[in-house]
Amino acid sequence: MQQILVFLFIALSICPLEGQLLHEKLAEKYEDYREPIITNRRFKHKDVQGLIDQLPSTFKTETLGHSVEGKSIRMISVGEGPVHVLLWSQMHGNEPTATMAIMDIFRFLQADDQFNELRKELESSLTLHFIPMLNPDGADRFERRNALDIDLNRDALRLQSPEAQILKDIRDRIDPTWGFNLHDQNRYSTAGPEEYTASISFLAPAYNEAKDWNEGRTNAMQLIVAMHNVIDTYVENKIGRYSDTFEPRAFGDNIQKWGTNTILIETGGLKGDPEKQFLRKVNFIALLSAFKSIIDGSYEKHTLKEYNAIPFNRSYYHDLILRELQVKKYGKYYTYDLGIRKAEYDAAIGEGFYERAYIADMGDLHNYYGYEAYSLSGHYLKPGKAYGITLDSMQQIEKDELLALIKEGYLYFFSKDASEYQWLDLPIQLLEPGQRIRNEVYMGSNPSGLIASSAQSTHILLNGQIYHLKDDWPAIVELIGTFYQ
Repeated sequence: MQQILVFLFIALSICPLEGQLLHEKLAEKYEDYREPIITNRRFKHKDVQGLIDQLPSTFKTETLGHSVEGKSIRMISVGEGPVHVLLWSQMHGNEPTATMAIMDIFRFLQADDQFNELRKELESSLTLHFIPMLNPDGADRFERRNALDIDLNRDALRLQSPEAQILKDIRDRIDPTWGFNLHDQNRYSTAGPEEYTASISFLAPAYNEAKDWNEGRTNAMQLIVAMHNVIDTYVENKIGRYSDTFEPRAFGDNIQKWGTNTILIETGGLKGDPEKQFLRKVNFIALLSAFKSIIDGSYEKHTLKEYNAIPFNRSYYHDLILRELQVKKYGKYYTYDLGIRKAEYDAAIGEGFYERAYIADMGDLHNYYGYEAYSLSGHYLKPGKAYGITLDSMQQIEKDELLALIKEGYLYFFSKDASEYQWLDLPIQLLEPGQRIRNEVYMGSNPSGLIASSAQSTHILLNGQIYHLKDDWPAIVELIGTFYQ
């Protein structure tokens, strides 16, 4: 008996469970499937259409209709199995992570390698229907809403937008057993109250105000637990549960109500992954693992208790937190924690963007977190100096002179070409002639200035970025070099 137990222990040690082996191997081979054309979040409708056009004939492509501005909305179907699965992404145009993962899945399905048996299973057991970009007008603008300024996820009942009509029509025509509602959430959510970003969040949407559990919602809950257990390997403790408050206008809630086992996936933030390329990989692994679990029914073993153990999302994160900073108001210094977040704006030229910071919260934020956080007890915020000469061009100041001025506390420079540099991350603020210096500290403001101890200035605060005048000096030199290349 003892010999048998030893044998089983050794066997299990070298032969992991199939589900474990699958996601580990998918992770190891992922770079073989990553679609190289898409490298960041701000791709366009034409980029996705070009990739769809290159798919082989085994991928059935159908144009379901067109957006408000006439862009095609296409569905790609793979497989001939009896279980139909519908996945739709970018119903909010600025939520593209799952679209990237879908492009990777298309490459995976075309490959010829060690996963051929899985591909055969997928194609014989499931029919997968992908709508990679439901809101192409919003995607091209990198905006949440469509060209009518309608939130498609609040148009499931009125159906006044063509994109919402398309989703409702295809759901009714296919009548899928499973539905995946693929979104991004902001990067400021935490998985519970601890210092973990909600990098991926799940929800089995409610289908009524009472939030009852029928068979379909229970199936969705069980499959979520299966996906959670797989991807926890890659984003440990960073998986949240989205609020299950019933929203009568939302597609997820209604598609659940209409009889499809519906799963919401919201991709959030992860430090060091601003373009969500690692989280794209996590989506890829989660979806393929979910398909496998649907085929073999392994999701059915999971319980509501496991699902409820996933912590709810909370909005506890900021891009930057400055703790215990002394700020002068009404002639007196007060102790503030400043929680600073950043918003993205399209650049005036090209397809790039720049960020503008703003104070999202202030006061006692000891139980909030930041992607960057600084303890500044004993430090105070003071105005920087303004260079007294209005310049025709920043090139009038030599590089070494500019660096010397920064060391002396000069942050503000008036120049006629200031607008050309608005999307550059710089440790100085460029202003147009006559433009007002805004360094006040209040909710919604974007303060700038020097952070100083009693002895000397130690940091620069500018546009939600903090530069240590000693430790970050090589980086400051490099950034200023962008003017002189």
